[in-house]
Amino acid sequence: MATQNKNLSAFDVNQIPSGKGKKIGIVVSEWNEEITEGLKKGAIEALIQCGTLEDDIIVEYVPGTFELPLGAQILLQSKELDAVVAIGCVVRGETAHFDYVCQGVTQGIQSVNLHFNKPVMFCVLTDDTLEQSRARSGGDLGNKGVEAAVGALKMLGLSDRLI
Repeated sequence: MATQNKNLSAFDVNQIPSGKGKKIGIVVSEWNEEITEGLKKGAIEALIQCGTLEDDIIVEYVPGTFELPLGAQILLQSKELDAVVAIGCVVRGETAHFDYVCQGVTQGIQSVNLHFNKPVMFCVLTDDTLEQSRARSGGDLGNKGVEAAVGALKMLGLSDRLI
């Protein structure tokens, strides 16, 4: 397991580009709300810890994980945002639905990234069990929402340095 010996919430604020003056959107799937709300909380806390003002964090909801790419696209079109964190959770079931949703959201988020030339962070848990998702949304392994927020600030730092 890639996260087995890693705390997803661990970062050194001194090593992260400041979020001061950055507007960050967070689009959250309503499906698997227990998990996605934990991820959202971690992302917001990390952004604020890194200097992003609470008023510069815009949160919107979509019905499910599959809708995250369009939600991110609508946010980028309607708000002057620097980045978006797309938060969702898909837990494997008994049918192929898991595979189709995971593939679609992955390709969709990648497409929005490239179309808008802005970071759209993939904060989608794709776990076999709900327990695995709990461990990655504020549980034993930390919080993937923190990791995605830090990733957004790192990508904005890269863009600020090179573009």
